[in-house]
Amino acid sequence: MGKKENTAVSFAILSALSAALVLKLFFFDFMVAQGESMSPAIRSGRVLVINRLAYGFRPPLHKSYLFRWALPDKGNIVVFYTPLGDLAVKRCAGLPGDGRFLALGDNSLESYDSRAYGPVPLDNILGRVIGIK
Repeated sequence: MGKKENTAVSFAILSALSAALVLKLFFFDFMVAQGESMSPAIRSGRVLVINRLAYGFRPPLHKSYLFRWALPDKGNIVVFYTPLGDLAVKRCAGLPGDGRFLALGDNSLESYDSRAYGPVPLDNILGRVIGIK
C-alpha cells in the first residue's frame, strides 16, 4: 500500500471512531446491568441500550438538560444518578410534581430506590432504556 492509501485508511478509521464517539455521547449508550433490583425484567449481566435523547438534550458532563421535550411516563425504565451520585436503573413510578420522579426497582427486596433516598431530580436522568440484550 502506498502513502496515499495509508492516509485514506487512517482517515476512514478516524472518521468511524469519531462518529461512534458522537453517537455514544449524545444519542445512544450501552451499559451492563449489575444486581437483581430490576429482576425479572432486567437480570444482572444483560446489556441495556439507552436512548440519551428520550427526554431532552443533556450534554456530556453537564448536570442538567439544556432542552427538555418530554418527561418520563409511569413505567418507563430510566438510567439516572441517585442523590448519592451512583448510576442506577429503575422504573419511573410517577412524577411528584416538583421536578422530581419516584424511582422503584421491580424487585423490592433487592432494590435501593426512592423508598430509601426519596424523589430524584429529573435532571439526574441520563436516558431511557429502549432495549435489553
